[in-house]
Amino acid sequence: MAKVVLGITMSLDGFINDRNGSVERLYTDLAHWRDSELGKESIRNTGAVVMGWNTFNMAEDPDSYAGNYEYQVPIFVLTHHPPQRQPKETNELTFTFVTDGIASAIQQAKVAAHNREVNVFGTASIARQCLQARLADELQIDIMPVFLGAGLRPFGDIGIEQLQLERIKVVEAPSGRTHLRFRIVK
Repeated sequence: MAKVVLGITMSLDGFINDRNGSVERLYTDLAHWRDSELGKESIRNTGAVVMGWNTFNMAEDPDSYAGNYEYQVPIFVLTHHPPQRQPKETNELTFTFVTDGIASAIQQAKVAAHNREVNVFGTASIARQCLQARLADELQIDIMPVFLGAGLRPFGDIGIEQLQLERIKVVEAPSGRTHLRFRIVK
C-alpha cells in the first residue's frame, strides 16, 4: 500500500505562514523547485495528494489546478463543506472533497495512489491531525532561510513527544531551501 508523506515548508523560526496568513516568502523558489531533481522526484513518486481546504483555496481559480498544478494526480481535499461547483478535472487530476476526517481522506488517497506516495500538504491543523492520528509514514520538512517573526507553527503543543524520527535525507538546494526527510518510527 502507498506510503504517506507529510510535507511542510517553514521558516527558520518555525512558521508555515506569516502573521497575515501569507506563504509567499516561503515559496520564492517554486519555479526552480519544479525543475530541480528534488521536485521532479517528488512529482514522479506522488500518486495522490491530500490537502486542507485553505491550501486548496490558495488558488485564485480552482479550475487552474487542471493541467497546471505540479501534481496531476487525484487530490483529496479535507473540508467541512464541499464547494457548490466541482472544479475542472482531467484524466489524471480529480478532486474528492472529504468531509469525514483526515483518516478517511488518507485511506481514500492510499487506494488512489496504488503503490506510489500520498503527499499530505496543508495547514498546521492538517499536520497536527495527521501526526496525532499516526497516519504519516514519513515527515518532509523544507526550511527556507527567512524569519517570519509570527504566524502559524505546525508542531506547537500537539502531544506527540514520543514520536521517534529517523533521518533519511538532507538536501541543500541552490535556492537556499534545505530539504529534510524523516521516517516515522512506528
